[in-house]
Amino acid sequence: MKNQDMFADLSTTQAEQLFIESIYPWEVLPLIQTFVRALGPKLSPEEYDHPSEEVWIHKSAVLYPNIYIAGPTIIGAGTEVRPGAFIRGSALVGRGCVVGNSTELKNCILFDKVQVPHYNYVGDSILGNYSHMGAGSICSNVKSDKTLVIVRHEGMVHETGLKKFGAILGDHVEVGCNSVLNPGTVIEPHASVYPLSRVRGVIKAGHIFKSQDDVVPRK
Repeated sequence: MKNQDMFADLSTTQAEQLFIESIYPWEVLPLIQTFVRALGPKLSPEEYDHPSEEVWIHKSAVLYPNIYIAGPTIIGAGTEVRPGAFIRGSALVGRGCVVGNSTELKNCILFDKVQVPHYNYVGDSILGNYSHMGAGSICSNVKSDKTLVIVRHEGMVHETGLKKFGAILGDHVEVGCNSVLNPGTVIEPHASVYPLSRVRGVIKAGHIFKSQDDVVPRK
């Protein structure tokens, strides 16, 4: 679950330094807003447009009509932001990503080549390189009893100290349509989640989540 296990190439995010300076990826979540706010003004005006306060968009990004982008937000090269997208701020979106119709982002990092293309909610979450969320899948980021989020793994409990923490997806993770990733879900690289799943805890690298009691290695 450590950064070095979740993300093979930290150069696939502009937030590389945050991950180098921390151990677990959820430690980065409270730092996103300040980081994006500081990074934006340093970006080259030859490469990035600055259409509104604390919003920086690479000139090669494709923005469709009827979208909302609040700052601080950075959108990387070649990324598509499709109609109805709602970016609430504190968002760092990498290169070649897809932020799809009716998708909502808030306090999150999307590494390069991430796809959240249809009706997704990504709040207080980190999505690794080439990860993909199927239509309607969401990262639930607050527990129903409003207590602090913990991560359970192999009989151990990791206290995060966070009230808001959605999901961490490693590189090349696939999440099936209409799945719910409960607060504090960690999906390690090259793992998959079946459609219509309710996921909590840690899914090991290279495994397929069929149900909470049926998680099998990839063949």
